[in-house]
Amino acid sequence: MIKCIYDRSGGDRVNENNRDEVRSVINVIDEFDYSTQTDSYNELFKSWRRKKNNRFAFRFQANKNEKVYIDGKGFVASSAIDDEKEVLTRIFGVIGVAALLWMIFFHILNKLGLLLFSALGFNIHIDFFSSSIYGGSKEIVTAQIVMPLIQILVPFLYVHFRFKLPRKVEFMGHLHNSFAMMGAIAMALIVCTAAALPSAYSSDSKEIYDYFRSINADVSVWDQSEFVIYTIFDVVVMSTITQLFFCGAMFAVMRQFGDPFAIIMTALTAGLLSQDIAEMPINILIYLVAAYGMVSSGTILTAISVSMIYKMYNLAILVIETDRTTKMPLTRNIFMIIVFFAGVIAFAVYWFECVRKKRNGIAKFNSELTPFKRFVHCLKSFPYSAVALVCIAYATVVSAR
Repeated sequence: MIKCIYDRSGGDRVNENNRDEVRSVINVIDEFDYSTQTDSYNELFKSWRRKKNNRFAFRFQANKNEKVYIDGKGFVASSAIDDEKEVLTRIFGVIGVAALLWMIFFHILNKLGLLLFSALGFNIHIDFFSSSIYGGSKEIVTAQIVMPLIQILVPFLYVHFRFKLPRKVEFMGHLHNSFAMMGAIAMALIVCTAAALPSAYSSDSKEIYDYFRSINADVSVWDQSEFVIYTIFDVVVMSTITQLFFCGAMFAVMRQFGDPFAIIMTALTAGLLSQDIAEMPINILIYLVAAYGMVSSGTILTAISVSMIYKMYNLAILVIETDRTTKMPLTRNIFMIIVFFAGVIAFAVYWFECVRKKRNGIAKFNSELTPFKRFVHCLKSFPYSAVALVCIAYATVVSAR
């Protein structure tokens, strides 16, 4: 924001003292780049940040030349860095608790619930020290739908009600750049092909697809209602809910520190919560593409589309591999080549239309706190740091088995 200062004589000569005064004023809310989104979004975002009782908004405003008297310290200049660190600590405290809830429901409460249903006589059994589920197909599919829903919905609702963001800010909904959406989808196709291994699919989803494949290995599984129901749930419902969680309130509250920071931390958090060494890199890449596509296109539907494409791609690979003939490797390779070149062509169109013209829609924020120190501070915040270490330790132990 640029301000013009004139002296009291009414002339056009700028008063140097006033010029220095303007340069010394810090207002982090007004200095944010709001040009990448709609006016209605920007006004709601600013209004949320200006609320006096909002503990998660970075709204530092001060004059560098002014000092405040603090008991025991004397006159000190107010610091934007200290305020930014304090707000980041609060934000990642909430995100850390949400991640902890995710892990508790995944490792403990969901399994306790299944043990309870098994004790009540339902045809479902589970080994508490593994993710394997045994029993009837209906019971297994029901468990594989209910368990992930609870696992995601609880931390999602916790973050939603703690940050209290306006709905249109929490969930971007205005598509203002269709080429950016196409570019995100293209990048997703390229990433999927680069990581084209069946093991890249989540271990839980792969396990249930392997279950369907084992009970009907020599014929199509599409006539099984349980398979169809789970596929729709996994591809559509899970893609939507997970993106609403990661690219919703979690992303929006971090966006006040700039889009690059929010994109990276969203992807890193999603990668850590996969709790699988093999899945972490591909999950981080997919969420980088999803979050980047969302802010550059203007709608969270882009992030949901990226997640759906990732799941459909890996499902297609798994279905192709049900073919036990010698033609299977050729079919799979042709599919991967077609998808890869489709992604490359679409990305080339996006590059010439948006990237070269600098229409990426990424909002940056210039802070006195360097990006590296901001990342380190967030990673050290408790309980986010503890949950991250547990995720890495668990993934390492599981991969070593």
